[in-house]
Amino acid sequence: MKAGYIKAALAAVALSSAMIGTANAAGCMKGAVVGGVAGHYAGHHAVVGAVGGCLVGRHMAKKHAEEQAAERQQQPRMQ
Repeated sequence: MKAGYIKAALAAVALSSAMIGTANAAGCMKGAVVGGVAGHYAGHHAVVGAVGGCLVGRHMAKKHAEEQAAERQQQPRMQ
């Protein structure tokens, strides 16, 4: 039974990486790992946790990048 879940998770990762291509997936892998572990311990829903973790991780990385860009624009330029 566990082998089926592992195969499904690997298939989902392979499919998503093929669909992403060269897209910037900052935060997705880290979030997927954390979400997968949390989902596993919260009722054996590792794949669902990994997908949710990827989405949250990507959102947080995008938010962090926007904050850094805003800080760079506010800094006075030296000439």
